Amino acid sequence: MPVIQFREALNQAMCEEMQRDPDVFLMGEEVAEYDGAYKVSQGMLAKFGPMRVVDAPISESGFAGLGIGAAMVGMRPIIEFMTFSFSLVAFDQVVNNAPKVRHMSGGQVKVPIVFRGISGPGQQLAATHSWTVDALYTHVPGLKVVIPSTPYDAKGLLKTAIRDDDAVIFLENESMYGNRGEVPEEEYTIPFGKADIKRAGKDCTVVAWGKTCLTALAAAEQLHKDHGIDVEVLDLRTLRPMDTEAIFASVRKTGYCITVEEGYPTCGIGAEIAAIVQENCLDSLDNAVVRIASLDVPMPYSKPLLQHVVPDAARVAEGIKKAIYFKG
Repeated sequence: MPVIQFREALNQAMCEEMQRDPDVFLMGEEVAEYDGAYKVSQGMLAKFGPMRVVDAPISESGFAGLGIGAAMVGMRPIIEFMTFSFSLVAFDQVVNNAPKVRHMSGGQVKVPIVFRGISGPGQQLAATHSWTVDALYTHVPGLKVVIPSTPYDAKGLLKTAIRDDDAVIFLENESMYGNRGEVPEEEYTIPFGKADIKRAGKDCTVVAWGKTCLTALAAAEQLHKDHGIDVEVLDLRTLRPMDTEAIFASVRKTGYCITVEEGYPTCGIGAEIAAIVQENCLDSLDNAVVRIASLDVPMPYSKPLLQHVVPDAARVAEGIKKAIYFKG
């Protein structure tokens, strides 16, 4: 099985879907002539031409709205935000238009659009360019929210997103674009709402998604090496729809639960998971759900401060120890 980069997996997914369906096109800032700000769309302009790989002006509300209009008349746009912090400029389009047209038209008008790009603090992007937007968009009925953690998941989930008849938020992390992993050459898709056990274990459940799944795996391996603690890491892959049954099954097996996210703790995804686990698995829990998140401050530019604010493997490991009452 070929081993490719995360960005290559995304590129393959878009190219294959554009070859399969002439209604699919890509639009965003620097996606064409520059081959993408992060080289995700590298080579696509040469393959598909400027009518299907479209450089947009620096006007997120404009090209997000154009994409929604195109979707309403039968196209399948992929709208790339250079960073999802910039999607806040188009918040009305993304939150108030794309997810609601199908509902308000009684199902007569579909909006099959994918908004994709980087979310999270990345590489020292400072406070206004570092938003982890997963909780913001998961809150919105009508949107589907997808966050892959591996090249395999990235390709399979993006193909599913492009084929979906509803608006999809597809979140990536800048620091993961160079990550490598196995991706099959044959055609495949990954369904939404289906979590994946990235590491099986019996002592504690860690629920994570996107980059934090990799952080959780690193913590789990270190705890197993140092103390023999056997951690199960559950990768949600999609936050809306969320595979709650997979969460409940894992927690009922281990008796303990910790959530890990790069977003903020206040009204975060971890808070939602803690609530539903308590509501559905109280008799199986041997301790309260432990939440690990970024510190509740604007993201700093300083690298040492940024590393302090964002969860790392050491903080996740301490959270797991707290959850299972481990004193070693």
